[in-house]
Amino acid sequence: MTSTKILTERRGPVLLIGLNRPEKRNAADFELLTQLAEAYGELERDPELRVGLVHAVGDHFTAGLDLADLGPRIGRDGLSFVSETGIDPWQVSGRSLTKPVVIAVQGTCLTLGIELMLASDVVVAAASTRFGQIEVTRGILPFGGATLRFPRAVGWGNAMRYILTGDLFDAAEAHRLGLVQEVVEDGAQLEAALAIAERIAAQAPLAVQAALANAKRAVRDGDAAAEADLQPALARLAGTEDARIGMEAFLTRSEARFVGR
Repeated sequence: MTSTKILTERRGPVLLIGLNRPEKRNAADFELLTQLAEAYGELERDPELRVGLVHAVGDHFTAGLDLADLGPRIGRDGLSFVSETGIDPWQVSGRSLTKPVVIAVQGTCLTLGIELMLASDVVVAAASTRFGQIEVTRGILPFGGATLRFPRAVGWGNAMRYILTGDLFDAAEAHRLGLVQEVVEDGAQLEAALAIAERIAAQAPLAVQAALANAKRAVRDGDAAAEADLQPALARLAGTEDARIGMEAFLTRSEARFVGR
């Protein structure tokens, strides 16, 4: 019987997505990966949802892959776990997610946990979190995007220092590298991440998605491609109801309440 290894909860326009396998330090087996992809699909499809917030139940974010479960499933074409209604949370295959994701981490955060951070937009870490990109110590390579995104995020030498050794590092080092944007007291990471997610959700969602899309376009297709999209994107947004709401709020010095149209 399929168990609930991913918990979802709606907090207004924020979808909380919780890794829920604490007895295994949230190590990812096939069910967890499949359910996580389905949660990302729900975030993408629902127009009422504006931001995703990924967190974990228990003391640890994730111990990485459950190789005992996933090893036999890795075939000649790799590992497939995303259905037609799901979206790859690591964004290395299939459809792209258009909405922002905030992540709260604690305890142990290994391998695919770091890659999930790299594929997200803002990360908050508990002070005692320990990180490790340890695939090479298990005879495999990172396959969730670390080889692409880690060097871009922290610089070549900094990334290779940890990808090629598998050494662990702490939250202070993760913050120094730029892997996490905020370090908070243990136990405060979810509340801090939720505050950021709600702050993002309070902005004009079409504008947030357009800004995110342009930044991703620059990474994937180069600056010139992203530059070419700027003026057309601005023109589209200028004609939206949210742009009118934003202008009225500016003129009246009131709080804008955006509607996503």
